Amino acid sequence: MRHFILAAALALSAGAAAADPIEGVWQTQPDEGAFAHVTVAPCGGAFCGTITRTFRDNAEYQSPNLGRQIIIDMAPQGGADYAGRVWRPSNDKIYRGKASVAGDRMSLSGCVAGGLLCSSQTWARVQ
Repeated sequence: MRHFILAAALALSAGAAAADPIEGVWQTQPDEGAFAHVTVAPCGGAFCGTITRTFRDNAEYQSPNLGRQIIIDMAPQGGADYAGRVWRPSNDKIYRGKASVAGDRMSLSGCVAGGLLCSSQTWARVQ
């Protein structure tokens, strides 16, 4: 019986460790002295990221982008890769997006022309 309980405990901890790594709070790459914290959480069968805090010159400020969704319907593609859409605040456009998570870093890209032209950023996990 003790072996069964130990095996069940190990199975539960392995399931928790296998949770999607994209979930959490991420800091965007600075752009002209401004950056944001984005909270990524499940939304339907995918993941969405909402701007929850904004900073300019390392001081928190109330951006009009607070509460806006910047990662939209990012669906798991296997491993730590995701595909969906991303919103670019500087030009208020939505692009086809992809993300790849490696530890406490996420590479996030927005693409046009069927994925031929992409711009990417590297975000750091805050939580």
